Amino acid sequence: ARMTSTITRTPLTATDRCDRCAAQALVRVFLEGGSALQFCGHHFKEHEVRLRAVAIDVQDETSLLDNA
Repeated sequence: ARMTSTITRTPLTATDRCDRCAAQALVRVFLEGGSALQFCGHHFKEHEVRLRAVAIDVQDETSLLDNA
């Protein structure tokens, strides 16, 4: 049986930063083993296909921009 780690989804805040640049993170990508990467909307879109292929979960809060 495959072990799955518990994913703790906490809302991304203004202090969460993209792992590729200094922009505010709007997407958190959870990886096997419990680690997570954070991306701004631009960098997530740029790498989305590869990220979704390796992710066990994706927390995408880019839609919150539309409500601002």
